[in-house]
Amino acid sequence: MEMTTALWSFALVVGLLTLTPGLDTALILRTSALGHRRQAWGVVLGIQTGTLLWGTLTSAGVTALLTASRVGYEVLRWAGAAYLVWMGIGMIRARAGDGDADGDEQAQGAAEEKAPAGGLASGWRRGLLTNLLNPKVGVFYVAVLPQFIPAGVPHFAAGVALTCVHVVEGLLWSLVLVGFARVLRGWLRRPAARRAMDRVTGVVVVGFGVKLAVSD
Repeated sequence: MEMTTALWSFALVVGLLTLTPGLDTALILRTSALGHRRQAWGVVLGIQTGTLLWGTLTSAGVTALLTASRVGYEVLRWAGAAYLVWMGIGMIRARAGDGDADGDEQAQGAAEEKAPAGGLASGWRRGLLTNLLNPKVGVFYVAVLPQFIPAGVPHFAAGVALTCVHVVEGLLWSLVLVGFARVLRGWLRRPAARRAMDRVTGVVVVGFGVKLAVSD
């Protein structure tokens, strides 16, 4: 297999993975739809930073320890599950005490529109932690990435190049998600809609955390 063929083949595989709705999609849509554009791009960049780190570590042979050490995998898995459940519960509770009176909703929505949200750094930390605390991403790279590295090419450089393909596809798909979420902003100006968005996303995030905790 030549490097060009490997790049295109890997792009197809990770492209399908990128388009599959998951935790990353939910976080990007929720953050962007609430009007927190800078924080949403922070989440995007954090997720892609995590992807680049996983790919780089795999290329260097470090993430093979995840498959070799059951204890290491379990520690990372439970840490990731606890983080996702904590984050999801925080989303569910964030607007639990908001009033539902129609007369107060417009004023509340205007106040929230002006309220400062977490910026780029805050979103980046959330995206990075969400990605790095998911050991399944590391295991995916350990299992899949080496199969696409042609024989006779520098292993580390080829692995990083393939990972960059995944990152570029993730950024392009995130651009679509952020653009789509902006269409929903008119509807999400209503506090009731924002509460629904937070609660649904929170339940999804908690679900991913529970799934990570109980899966083997």
